[in-house]
Amino acid sequence: MMAQKLIIDCDPGTDDAIALLMALAPFTQVQVLGITTVAGNVSLDLTTANARRICELAGQTQAGVYAGCPRPLLRPLITAETVHGKTGLDGVTLPYPQMPLQSPHAVPFLIDTLMQSAGDIRIAALAPLTNLAVALIQQPAIAQKISQLVIMGGAITQGNITPSAEFNFYVDPHAAHVVLHAGIPITLVTLDITHQAIATPERLAPIRQQNTAVSQVVIDLLTHYSRHDMAIYGFAGAPLHDPCVIAYLMEPSLFTTQPVAVTVETTSELTLGRSVVDRWQVMGAAPNLNLVETIDVEGFYHLLTRAIASYAS
Repeated sequence: MMAQKLIIDCDPGTDDAIALLMALAPFTQVQVLGITTVAGNVSLDLTTANARRICELAGQTQAGVYAGCPRPLLRPLITAETVHGKTGLDGVTLPYPQMPLQSPHAVPFLIDTLMQSAGDIRIAALAPLTNLAVALIQQPAIAQKISQLVIMGGAITQGNITPSAEFNFYVDPHAAHVVLHAGIPITLVTLDITHQAIATPERLAPIRQQNTAVSQVVIDLLTHYSRHDMAIYGFAGAPLHDPCVIAYLMEPSLFTTQPVAVTVETTSELTLGRSVVDRWQVMGAAPNLNLVETIDVEGFYHLLTRAIASYAS
């Protein structure tokens, strides 16, 4: 089986880091063509440095890291560091990256790579969608070159940055609107799914027992990361948002989906960034994406455990 070609757009961030470790794991059938970074969880300089740190930890530096947009399209940047006091890879010490930062900027990298492709590249979008939106604005034809775009974003029920909005969509709702309506084959993984993928002590025990450099980083990251979500939501551990995207790309049978129409609120101060899901097309809009409806949580953690274990082989 040929490895699927993948670009990862991210803002590391703890769960982005674990998603990168999944995608870069030795046992996967994934060829990571590049990692593009954007401001989101923390500022662009930190997300970029963190992505390079994770690539070095994984021993996978060939793909290259490309720094992207330092702020949203139209709004000031609001980071998770500002809101929750998180500073990226909290809870773990990794050396300053030696891996060189790639040129060009993430946006021309996306445009050039996609336009030169045979239309067989997938994109995992784990962050505010600014990079991809700017690329689509500059070169709309890339929409026809993306085989599949899997996005972690949005919330059907309750948000995690406001009562209405999920963080990635709230940080840059205008970018999310551009991307969702660009005619790309999209699968959307919302908070309603990722809040089921809780890293309980029991689910993390097989990773803890591996006792490798990578497994220890995963455990250290999640130990620190869990504290906020346990305090706010009463969870038994941290929800793994972004790794759900990588799991979907690797084993889509762990999930079920439904075609629906989704748009994003861009004007209301009360509901800014809200993902509006029209299951029954009452607004008359045709479905523009596949919405993930269910997840096999135990299967997801089995896949994550296998991915992290493959670093020891």
